[in-house]
Order: sequence, then structure tokens, then C-alpha cells
Amino acid sequence: MDDVAVCWFRQDLRLSDNPALSAAAEHAHVLPVYILDTKNTGAFAIGAASRWWLHWSLHALNQSLGGNLSLYQGDPHQILEGLVHRLPVTAVHWNRCYEPWPMERDTKIKSILAERDIRVESHNGSLLWEPWDIKKDDGTPYKVFTPFYRKGCLKTAAPRKPLEAPKDVSWLRDENTTLSLDELDLQPKFKWDEMLAPHWTIGEEGANDRLQKFIRTGLAHYKDGRNLPAEPFVSRLSPHLRFGEISPNQAWYTATSQGDGKDIDHFCSELGWREFSYSLLYHNPDLAEVNLQKKFDEFPWSNDPVALKAWQKGETGVPMVDAGMRELWQTGFMHNRVRMITGSFLIKNLLLHWHNGERWFWDTLVDADPASNSASWQWVAGCGADAAPYFRIFNPVTQGQKFDPHGDYVRRYVPELAALPNKYLFNPWEAPDALLLEANVELGVTYPKPIVDLKASRERALAAFKSLSQGT
Repeated sequence: MDDVAVCWFRQDLRLSDNPALSAAAEHAHVLPVYILDTKNTGAFAIGAASRWWLHWSLHALNQSLGGNLSLYQGDPHQILEGLVHRLPVTAVHWNRCYEPWPMERDTKIKSILAERDIRVESHNGSLLWEPWDIKKDDGTPYKVFTPFYRKGCLKTAAPRKPLEAPKDVSWLRDENTTLSLDELDLQPKFKWDEMLAPHWTIGEEGANDRLQKFIRTGLAHYKDGRNLPAEPFVSRLSPHLRFGEISPNQAWYTATSQGDGKDIDHFCSELGWREFSYSLLYHNPDLAEVNLQKKFDEFPWSNDPVALKAWQKGETGVPMVDAGMRELWQTGFMHNRVRMITGSFLIKNLLLHWHNGERWFWDTLVDADPASNSASWQWVAGCGADAAPYFRIFNPVTQGQKFDPHGDYVRRYVPELAALPNKYLFNPWEAPDALLLEANVELGVTYPKPIVDLKASRERALAAFKSLSQGT
């Protein structure tokens, strides 16, 4: 046996449109591996919901590989060196990651393997455009989305066309040192994941089915319908993209093959937002921790663990906020419009640091993406690139009335309010006592009273921002 290529799977858990796998398949034999890095992640180890998803995604990938996926845990540098030492490995292929810590790790590994005369190639299997390729005319990165996407992305070369899965591959498996999937210990000890499972079909096949369902039922309504959390008009592809069970190239070309209308253009622009987030992360490696707008370093945040816990549990007494937080806990997902509402409430009505939300979402979202999560929280907080201004404060009552006009979303996740008429569904504290009694709602007993007054907390947030702007 000679000419063995290692294909190191990372955030690309699929066979089709996988540039690293296609390149590895040109060798006589392919050893597909996944390494759970416990050496380099630090504070950026994936959260509990992502670990659950990863378990089943690896299960699906292993099935697609005919049971030939070798699994490891620890330091990728040592593990890959061990493989190279024991097996006639001539090449190692992987698709690039763009977070700072894996980029630093991969650079070191590439250098070490090259010294051993191992051919090492990295590929782009995660983005439509490389972040270093999309820059302004003066060579600096874009800080505003619309010119980034319209003048940068769309004016350069089109994304590469998706690749077919390689055929007739001679797979190898490391029978001596591979771990079992259970030995990676990705599953939660407390079986809260049983709530999540019915909502998802994890793996490459499930990702493609999800895309095709969206094309059939969601795409034609996407531009306007994507803001309605009770309606099935969003793609729900984000966790599949996060783990690379489908590529953005596959999503892009499947959508554009349907025509060029406003809904298709808007869906593609949402893929563009993902690209923008990765551009921000690439050029600002500390995106998850440091305000892009430095003036926010002096913002007078509150410290209220009780309010934070109420927000996390969906017990704020504000129905639209609580519905979103409960959707997150029950499904591992939250509709994008509601992410903005819940984020604005945490940051502006509760005056809690956006880091609290970023960390909670990182742990509980199945689509917790290192770029999109950080960039989105900075956007809501007003401290990021192309951010919503801090004084734009989402009113969860009017947002609910506008985007959940029939109350279906709130009633789904806050069933204790289901009997209230729409007029008071989003603001039950304003309902007459007799009507609350008739609907079997007792505020403070069957459903919480609001933990903050929306108007007063809005004024407090604006005053805090004004003091920041004046430097007082």
C-alpha cells in the first residue's frame, strides 16, 4: 500500500462539493479522519447544542463513507504526525477554517508536515469568496455590508460551481487507534436533546432535503415572508451550513437556477451576509470579544444575574421575547427576526452586555457559527460594523403585532397565553382583569409579570448611550 492521502474533515461534513475530498481522491487511497481538537480551542470550544449536532453529523458522514471514518480526540498536530509516522501518507488535504485559532494551528501543522516532505493542501470548501479577495479599491476591507456584497462580491468572479462527490474511492480506516463515536463524548448527560431531535434531519442527505423543501415551499415568498416567524418561509439551512453538510455554493446555485427574481436575490444576499461576517472575523480576529466601535468600551452596562436568567429561560413576562427564547431551548434554533428582538431586549431593555447573549447563543444554538454569532450580536448592540444604531430599540410588542399578526408563533411557544385575544397577546399586562381571568391568565402566577417596563427601560438605554456619546 502506498500513496495514501489523509482527508481531514472539519467544518465540511459532506461528500459532495468537498474540494479537499475531491483532491484527496486523486490519490491511490484516502484515509478520511475527523479530529475533535481539545488542545487549541480554549474559550471557543463548541457549545452543548453544537456538540449534539456534531455527534449525529459525524454518524451520518461515517455512514456515507461506508464506516471508514477514523475518529480522534486531542491535539491534531500530534495525531497527524502519528498517522504520517505509521502509514505511507504522501499528502494531507483539508478545507480551510477562518477563525483565528484554527488558522494559527493549521499554519503550524502545514509547516511541520512540509518538513517531512508531506504534501499539504488547503482548499476553500466553506465560503463563496475568500475574505482576503473582497476588498475596496484602496485595498482595505469593507465595513458596510451593501457595498461589500454589491460592489465587492458581485463584481468579482462568480462562486465556483459545486463539485460532484468522488466515485470509486479506495477508502482506508485506521483500525488501530480510531475511537468510537461515543468515545468523543459529544452527547449531553441530561437528555434535553430529546426535544431538539424531532425538528431536524442531521447530515448531508437531510441538508439537501431541507434545501429542496425550501426551494419548493419557501423561496417564492422569501423576501417578505422571511420576517414572519410563524410561517415556513426561511430556509433553516444555517446549521447544515455551519457543519458543512451542504456548501454555500450548492445553496447559491440551486437558488439561482430558479431564476433571478427579488426573492432569489434576497436569499443570495443573506448568503452574502454570512460572507460578510466571515470577512469581519478574518480582519478582526477578536470579533467575539472586542467591540469594533471602541467607544462602546466605556458603556455603562448593568450586572443583573436574575434578569439574565429570566431572559435565558424565556420568563421575562414579555411574550415575544419569551417565545423566542423558548423556541431556542426547545429546538436549538431561533427565527432571525426574533433573534433581533430578543437580542435588543437583552442589550437595551435589560442593559446587559452583549457578551451574555453571544455566549448563551453559542451554547444553545445548533447553528452557532463563530463569525455570524459574533457579528450579529455586535450588530444588535450597535457596536459592530454596519450595525443597527444603538438608539434603534426593537419594541417587542409592536414587533409581535407586525410580524406575528395572528399570534400563531407566540401561542406555539407561550401556550399559557393562548386564550388571550390578539389585542393583548403581546402585552398581557395591559389586559383588563376580567379578560385575564376569562383566559385563565394570572400575571405573576401562570405567566410572569414583565421584569422591566418597556418604555422606562428604553429611556434608560437612550440616556446611557447619550452619556457615552458625550463622554460623560
